[in-house]
Amino acid sequence: QVQLVESGGGLVQPGGSLRLSCAASGIIFSVAKMAWYRQAPKTQRELVATITSGVSTNYVDSVQGRFTISRDNDKNTVYLHMTSLKPEDTANYYCTADLGVIWWGKGTLVTVSS
Repeated sequence: QVQLVESGGGLVQPGGSLRLSCAASGIIFSVAKMAWYRQAPKTQRELVATITSGVSTNYVDSVQGRFTISRDNDKNTVYLHMTSLKPEDTANYYCTADLGVIWWGKGTLVTVSS
């Protein structure tokens, strides 16, 4: 019974900040490669950020320097801290866990608009 539950989405003004959380259960979280994806209307799903079990990170160029992915293994939670948000960041954000197979959360909506 694997479960990934995202939270923290909402409406934020351009230039604002938001922190997304993804609480995992049913997996050995500490060894999972975690990632955030997003999908905006009429667009392909996009990999935003990854963090390995060794906490090395990677980001898509468009969010580099603005977003930070982190994890708290004690809480079985991965975060995406987003700053300097732009309207083009508007999307449904999904958390994933990779343990040989990739598990997906249901998503949380981020809307960046004034």
